[in-house]
Amino acid sequence: MPAAPHADVTATETATVTALTDRRPVVPAERLVAEMVPPPRFAGVSFGSYIPDSTQPSQYEAVQVLEQFAASLNGSGAAPKRGWFRRAAAAPAAPAGIYLDGGYGVGKTHLLASLWHATPGPKAFGTFVELTNLVGALTFKGAVETLSGHRLLCIDEFELDDPGDTVLVSTLLSRLVENGVKLAATSNTLPDKLGEGRFAAADFLREIQGLAAHFRPVRIDGQDYRHRGLPEAPPPYTDDEVTARAATAPGASLDDFDALLEHLKNVHPSRYGALLDDVHAVFLRGVRPVDDQSTALRLVVLADRMYDRELPVTASGVPFDQVFPEDMLRGGYRKKYLRAVSRLVALARDSSKV
Repeated sequence: MPAAPHADVTATETATVTALTDRRPVVPAERLVAEMVPPPRFAGVSFGSYIPDSTQPSQYEAVQVLEQFAASLNGSGAAPKRGWFRRAAAAPAAPAGIYLDGGYGVGKTHLLASLWHATPGPKAFGTFVELTNLVGALTFKGAVETLSGHRLLCIDEFELDDPGDTVLVSTLLSRLVENGVKLAATSNTLPDKLGEGRFAAADFLREIQGLAAHFRPVRIDGQDYRHRGLPEAPPPYTDDEVTARAATAPGASLDDFDALLEHLKNVHPSRYGALLDDVHAVFLRGVRPVDDQSTALRLVVLADRMYDRELPVTASGVPFDQVFPEDMLRGGYRKKYLRAVSRLVALARDSSKV
C-alpha cells in the first residue's frame, strides 16, 4: 500500500539526530534498583485520575479493591468511601498480592502505578522482564535481600514466556512473600493460565499454581481507552518526510526499521529503556510486517518502553496496525501483539505534534 502524502516539510533548522542502532547501553545494577519506579507516563497518576468506563462496573470495583489494599498497606485498614455503590463491600483480609487481569488499554498500569504512589516505601515497581534481569544482575540471593526490605513490589506486564522464568519467578516471589513483601501485578492472562500456548505449561503446573496462590485475581473488563471513538492508524509518511522531520526535531532518533530490529537482537530487552535515554521523538523508515516471533516479541518490548516515555513515532512503510501478520495474532502471544499495536498507533498519532 503506498504511503499517503503529508504536508511538505521544510527544514528551517537542523537538530542533532542520533541512531538507536549506534547505542549499546550498559546498565549497572545500582541503576536497575534505583529505576524501579513507575515510568514517566505514570509518574503522577492516582486512583482519582483514573477515569472508569461508565459501562464497565469491573473498573469501578477494581479501584475499590486497590484502594482497600493500599489502605491495608498504610495501616488504616479501610479505603476511602466512594459513591459508586449503594453498599460498600466489606474489606477482605489483605491477600499476599493483587493480580489485575484484563485486556489491553483498560488502565491496568495506571491502577498499578496508583497503588505504588499510594503506598509508603520502601517499594519497587518494574516490568516482568526488568524483574528477571534484576535477578540476573544481583544474583538470586542479592535480589531476595534487596527486595525483602520492601513493603510492596509491583510487577507490570506479568507473563511467563519460558520454563526458566517460571521456576525463577515462582521461587523468588515465594521467598519475598515469606519475608512479608506484598505483591501487585498486571497481566493479560489469569495467573493459573500463565504460559499456555507458549511452552509446555503442564510440566510446570506446580510452579504456576504456586504463583497463582499468592494473588487475588481482579478482573478489569472494557475497551481500549486509547482508541475509543478514534480513527484507525494514521497513514505513514514517506521516507523523505521522515528524514526531513527528524532533522528538525530536538532529541530525535532516526533508524531504518530493519536495521533497528537487527540491533535489538544484541541488546537485552531490560536495556531498551536505556536505549531511549535523552530521546524525545522516534523516527523510523521502512516499517514492514514482522513475521519472526522472536523479533516480534522484542518489538513489543521496545513499543512498551517508547509508550512509557511518551515518545511520538514518525514512520514510513506500512501502518502500525499491519505490523504483526494475522497468523501471529492467532497465536499464544496475541494479547501482547495487540497491546503493542494499540500503543504504537497511539504514538503514531502523536507524530503530528512533532
